[in-house]
Amino acid sequence: MAEIQSAQNNTSIDPRNGYCSQTKIYHSLRPPVPLPPLSQPHSIVSYALSLLHSPTTPTSSALSTTNFLIDAATGYRLTYSNFLQQVNSLASSLKSIHYPCLSKNDVAFILSPPSLHIPVLYFSLLSLGVAVSPSNPLSTPSELVHQIQLSKPAIAFSTSAFAHKLPKNLPVVLLDSPQFLSMLQSRVSSSTDDAVLVNQSDTAAILYSSGTTGKVKGVELTHRNFIAVIAGFYHSKYSNDIDKAAADVHAVSLFTLPLFHVFGFFMLIRAAAMGESLVLMGKFDLLKMLEAVEKYKVAYIPVAPPLVVAMEKSDLVSKYDLSSLQSLGSGGAPLGKEVSERFRVKFPHVEIYQGYGLTESAGGVATAVGPEEVKRYGSVGRLCENMEAKIVDPESGESLPPGKRGELWLRGPAIMKGYAGDDAATAATLDSEGWLKTGDLCYFDSDGFLFIVDRLKELIKYKGYQVAPYKKIRRVAFVNSIPKSPAGKILRRELLNHALSNSSSKL
Repeated sequence: MAEIQSAQNNTSIDPRNGYCSQTKIYHSLRPPVPLPPLSQPHSIVSYALSLLHSPTTPTSSALSTTNFLIDAATGYRLTYSNFLQQVNSLASSLKSIHYPCLSKNDVAFILSPPSLHIPVLYFSLLSLGVAVSPSNPLSTPSELVHQIQLSKPAIAFSTSAFAHKLPKNLPVVLLDSPQFLSMLQSRVSSSTDDAVLVNQSDTAAILYSSGTTGKVKGVELTHRNFIAVIAGFYHSKYSNDIDKAAADVHAVSLFTLPLFHVFGFFMLIRAAAMGESLVLMGKFDLLKMLEAVEKYKVAYIPVAPPLVVAMEKSDLVSKYDLSSLQSLGSGGAPLGKEVSERFRVKFPHVEIYQGYGLTESAGGVATAVGPEEVKRYGSVGRLCENMEAKIVDPESGESLPPGKRGELWLRGPAIMKGYAGDDAATAATLDSEGWLKTGDLCYFDSDGFLFIVDRLKELIKYKGYQVAPYKKIRRVAFVNSIPKSPAGKILRRELLNHALSNSSSKL
């Protein structure tokens, strides 16, 4: 934090864009956010709950009547008090009765469709210092074997419909079993002497990258990483003049995001820290989403760009009362100016806040704040609090000023610990000074807005310029749909395998 504070006072930093002409580092234009001392024990759960109980949080005095989780399909609800009771009950049961051998720094693998049990499970395990490692329930058995080899879990949590995919030698707790349900309601008491001391530097989660190139990697993220991200969101909402008017309004969010993805993972914790209500959907369906917005008066939806396009194009939206909807948080891929403008015409009362993040950065890197920044179409916003960046020429290694394109490097308290079980990949991605090489071709403009251009691995050099490779088309394959990650990115490896497995036509 001291380095960030001194950077704020550095006269060689351009106040328009945060670029330092001496160090060639871009600094965040947001006010620095205070973080707890690294030496102070804190899990992401204890930190998030400290914010929830803070007098600054409007719902802190009404936890027994404020809904935290709502099942969109059934309408079943958990108030904050009910949720915290289940979290404590499950944590006590796991530690004291059923799995006393489950220890701090163990890893728990989670393979389950979305349900209200998942947030309870996450918070319980994290409070015990157990790292959570959730996976896509649609993963193949071979993919799961690879993920398990990386994370080395001591236990797994699944459902009766998916547990058969897991290795036979891995202990499994079924989330739909009477035993698990009883653990949510047990009256086990735990003394303060039994409390687990979790360090901020301990691993909180191992999340799996989308694997668009090469094998899937297990991204190891610490409690400190998530604390940094959540602190930024909380500070932005309750300390920012732009948002003060909206801060006192109780927010209801709708989740179409999978909770095993970094976007869904940190947004879940964010909602808890801010005392918001969260409507959880199962498999995404546009019609059911519109019904949920109308029924639960949803104000905010974190989305991937394809959903923005679907809402802009669909005629169904006119059949529902969407007047409560105030904003969408779009991430995963840049949203084009044309789409944004067409959406604004159709939904003039809804703002789209674009953002950019990676699994390796615990989700938060850049975002737009306020109505003026939202209008910078094509940009993913400005650097988040406590974040630094460089734009590096891939050929010369030179750090570049605003307006020049190069690979985006990032540094800050939200950057991952490394790739689990893959020291070589970690060394290739994180340098000795803590810079994360994103592999994304980007640039900052003169006002400090970040623009994502392409992936470096998808570019080639031609006459001194980086250009997208164009090849002679020799074969065409027709597919019913394009496979995409939960964040909306095209899964090129899966698309290639799918195309090659089907009949195709030669040209």
